[in-house]
Amino acid sequence: MSKLLVKENPILILPSLAEKIGFNEAVMLQQIHYWLLNSKHVIEERTWIFNTYKDWKKQMTFWSETTIKRTIRSLEDQGFLISGNFNFSKMDKTKWYTIDYEKLAAEVEGCQEYFLASGTSQMELSSQPERPMEDAGSEQPIPETTAETATEKKDIAYAAVIEYLNSQTHSAYRTGSKKTKKLIRARWLEGFRLEDFKKVIDLKSEEWLHDPYWRKFLRPETLFGTRFESYLNQKPLGKRMREEDFNLDD
Repeated sequence: MSKLLVKENPILILPSLAEKIGFNEAVMLQQIHYWLLNSKHVIEERTWIFNTYKDWKKQMTFWSETTIKRTIRSLEDQGFLISGNFNFSKMDKTKWYTIDYEKLAAEVEGCQEYFLASGTSQMELSSQPERPMEDAGSEQPIPETTAETATEKKDIAYAAVIEYLNSQTHSAYRTGSKKTKKLIRARWLEGFRLEDFKKVIDLKSEEWLHDPYWRKFLRPETLFGTRFESYLNQKPLGKRMREEDFNLDD
């Protein structure tokens, strides 16, 4: 028994956390926190990890995949776990995860000190300079997918997107702007490409450019934000009717 205890890595659980969110949820959150400390994937000022349910099962052999799914869903519903999809292929449904440390600190007494004691928290990470997606190599604890590796090695067309925006909207946005590049990178990691950016720029320019109120929204934070996909799927405007198109004498 003593040899088993020496060789096995213990799972640390904060009692107040387990009482607040559930025992299984506390175990899962601790495991995700551990991997977040080792992750190099910073997207939109948050550090993320990604894993399939089958891969989680390899780490937590004492749980079934059904239990893992139910536990993760519970954490998402409670708002302590944030999930997303930043895979190169839209067909790849591998989920990405990060922890809402601010919510934990606000709702679970002593939780902030607990996570700070075990390493850098999300609150510290979010204040650091933004880092690009990197290939973590042998240091990456979770198996990399081929799709993600391809994304990281493919150049993102920052300059081409910004230059096209400037040409279509008569603007002068800088190609080196970190804020603009962050928006483009977020959409690129969702699988969108240069032609998609050009289509959004064309559609919204046609709609807004000649409107005194709306043309101010022809800017990166609006066009390349979270509504990018809805803009991309917007139907082109029909022919604008002019006064001379109507015969007012009839």
